[in-house]
This record gives sequence, structure tokens and C-alpha cells, in this order.
Amino acid sequence: MTPTTAAPLPLGVAALAAVAGGWLMDLGFPDLGWWPLTIVGTALVLAALRGRSIGGALLIGAISGFSYYGTLIEWLTVYLGLVPWLALTLAQVFFTALGGVLIALAWRWVPRAWPGAAGRLVLTPAVVGAAWTIREAVASVFPFGGFAWGRLAHSQAEGPLAHWAAWVGFSGLTFLLAWFSAALVAVAIERQVGMLRRGIAVAGASTALLIWPPVPIATTGTMTVAAVQGDSNAGLFADYERGEILQDHYDATRTLFDRGLELDVVVWPENASDLDPLRSEYAASVLDLVSDRLDAPLVVGTITATETNGVEETFNSVLLWEAGEGPLDQYDKKHPVPFAEYLPAREFFYPLAPDLFDLVPRDYTFGTRDTVVSIDGVIAGISICYDIVDDDLLAEQLDAGAQILLAPTNNADFGVSDQSVQQLAIARLRAIESGRTLVNASTVGASAIILPDGSTVDSLPLFEPGTMVQEVPLSDTVTPAHALGRTLEWGVILFGLATIALAGALTARRRA
Repeated sequence: MTPTTAAPLPLGVAALAAVAGGWLMDLGFPDLGWWPLTIVGTALVLAALRGRSIGGALLIGAISGFSYYGTLIEWLTVYLGLVPWLALTLAQVFFTALGGVLIALAWRWVPRAWPGAAGRLVLTPAVVGAAWTIREAVASVFPFGGFAWGRLAHSQAEGPLAHWAAWVGFSGLTFLLAWFSAALVAVAIERQVGMLRRGIAVAGASTALLIWPPVPIATTGTMTVAAVQGDSNAGLFADYERGEILQDHYDATRTLFDRGLELDVVVWPENASDLDPLRSEYAASVLDLVSDRLDAPLVVGTITATETNGVEETFNSVLLWEAGEGPLDQYDKKHPVPFAEYLPAREFFYPLAPDLFDLVPRDYTFGTRDTVVSIDGVIAGISICYDIVDDDLLAEQLDAGAQILLAPTNNADFGVSDQSVQQLAIARLRAIESGRTLVNASTVGASAIILPDGSTVDSLPLFEPGTMVQEVPLSDTVTPAHALGRTLEWGVILFGLATIALAGALTARRRA
């Protein structure tokens, strides 16, 4: 502790702050979407970690992680119950506990190594923010592809800071938010800074974040899109008749037949055809009828299968279908969801909870096809449901020339919970980050058409059948976020680790 800063919170008070901070962080996400509360909650968690020992940091990091993720992903309990929710929450607690140690070391060593005002009020918060970003980056990719849900950046989808996603990407926006939150703590604990100077410092940093201009997006043309929400009982664990989901989406689409629309594409959700049109003549005939009546190709989600060397492989797929031509193109989901669409290390995990894992009777195969389809010369990137959280898949779509993003999804397993609107918030940020129109078509909602600036041009109520028809802009703008790719994330990681290590060495040398 430096002589110019306040003492750390007592451990009991810090634990309460960690609980409150995690809860407030969740309130910044949809459904409530009170985005400033995520910043306040993050600041509370960071304040609770300041001055902690290794053991204390593990404890506070674990408490804050359980409070945050336990509330954020409570939607897992809707159909699956407490066990999967607890397992995923504890998996994230593991990372938040370790991240808490890194944050505590940054608070301890950096201001000692650089004790000046710049070191305490600028550098230290930056390194603390980097430590938070490191934890989030690792948890987003490890293990089994990671769990990239609930990143700090996701909380800002409907707030005035969302435009930063186009400049610095998701990890960059998380870093800015964590840095700002840490700066709030650093300013608040400074004994030598008066209330007026504190207010000026906070107002100045806030204004700089808010007034930074959005990335200009150039339009290269337009496309008229129809997206359909069938309001289907389409969950993985739902009890429905074969062909029922297909029928629901056909019925919702029929309302467009006699309206004289000039459409470029029709978008159905993930698994909207629960009969594989590559193997079912009936399903193929329905898709032909829809495409013919609307005189437009149909993007449709289904489950496909192929046999390789006598082994059948199953894919979560999206087909580009045109009447009289059948499937023109296909995308197979590259990253099926672990413990939902496949069971990793089945021989190990299955005996641990056979009743639970009987709900995952088959393992979807990881797709190898590219992530785009060509719709009469317009390149569309495809993200199936959880794909939307994967930074690398978005980059792959943009590198392949995507001018519009299509995100068919199935949210039926989560009932009336926050899951679908949390996912839509991520999709909104993807539209901003990429500078592309994004069509989020869900079986039950939340379905919306989002413009490159993040605004909603059309949407549908949850759990009601309906359609959205809009002429939307196309773009080939390369945003700074896409140009940087993971360079900024790696830069933040290296900056954080190197600075903490150097600060630790300098502190140890001065003590010797």
C-alpha cells in the first residue's frame, strides 16, 4: 500500500463487494440492459481484489465469478436443471479465481514499481484492465473451445459505448471498460485528490469514451431480405412430431406469398426444417414451394448426415436452397456446443452422469466447409446460434468477402429467459464490429434485423410467429476491429503479463 492511497477493504467487506459487484454486472446485460451497472459492478469487484493475498484473491475472484455467472446464465436451469448450470458456473469460477490473483498482483506491484501519479492513476488501472482481459480471453477459448458468453463488451450492446466494437473489437472494448472501471477505483482511493478533481478526472475519461466517433461504413448496394420466425416447439428436448417445425415455418412464411414482394433471399432459423431436405422428398418439396412462390432462394437450417468409410457423420447445417436447383451451397457448424451438441471425451464424462448425458445421444461432427454462401453474387456470412460468440468465425466470414451476416438460431430450449436477448445483444455488437447488416432469425425469438450502426430496423415479439421484410444495406468496409484481428488482444495480453512481471521484479529488487 502506498502512503497516498486508502487501505484495502477488510476481507469480509470485500466479499460482500464481490457479491454485489457480480450481481450489478449482470444487471447491465439484457433483459434489463442497464449498461452503466456493469461498469459499477466491475469497479466493485476490482476494488475488492485490491490489497488481497494470493489466497484472498482466489476467494474474492471465486465469489465474484459465482455471483456474476450464476445470475447471468440462470437460463440453463429452464430445461436442464441445476446440475449443468452449477457445472458451467463453477468452470467459470475457476477462471475468475485465477484472474483475481493476476489482478491482485497488478494492484500490489505496479504502483510500487511506478509510484508517481501517472503510475498510480493511469498505468496501474491499465494493467488491472489488461489482467481482466487476459482472464476473459483465456476462458473464451479454453477448454473445448471455451465459453465466450458474458464478456464485459457484451453488456454495452445498447449503450453509447457500443460503437467502440468497430474500432477495437470485443476484447478491446472489454479492456477499455475494465481499464475505466479500475481507473474509477484508483481515483476514488487517492487521499490527495479532492472531490472536485476526482469528478473532473472521471468526467474527462467518460467524455473521451462517449464522444469518440463511430467508424464510417460505406454502402455498396442493398438487398431485400425476408426473415421468418415460426414460433416452434423446436428445442433439443422438446416433444414434437416429425415435420412439425417445418410446418410451423412454412405456415408463417405463407403470409408473404401474395404480397407481390421482390425478395433477394428468405431466411429461416436453425433447424427450421426438422426433416433433412437432402434425404426427405417431402421437405425438399416444401422448400421448393417456398422458394418458387417467393421467387427467391431460401437459407434454411436443418440436420444433415453423410457417411464416410461406413461411419455416419451428423452436422448442424444451413442450406442455400433454390426451387428447381435444390441445395446451391451449405455451411456445417464448425464449433458444435460441447455438452449440448456433442459430448467431449464421452468415455470419461458419460459415466459421471449417465442420466444427464443421455440428453446428448449423438455427437455432431465439426464442419469443414467455408462460412459463407453466395446469393446471386452477394456474399453472406453464416453464424449458427452459438457461432455468434466466436471471434475467429466472424473474421473468417469477413475475410471471405461477406457483405451481410445471417444468424439463424434456435432459442426454444431456454423458454422465457434472458438467453435469447443476451444472444441478440452479442449479434448487435457483431453487426457494429463488422460494419455489416445482421439478420438474426430465431425459431422463437429474439429475431431482429440490425443495421451496421447497431440500430434495429425490424424485430418480432418473442414466441409469436411472424416475418420481417426489409431492404438493407450491403458493405465491404474493413473496420479497424477486423483489420486488427487478434493483434490488439495479444498486445493487451503481452502488455499485462510483461508489466506485472517487470513490476514484481522491480519491487523485489527494491526490497532486497
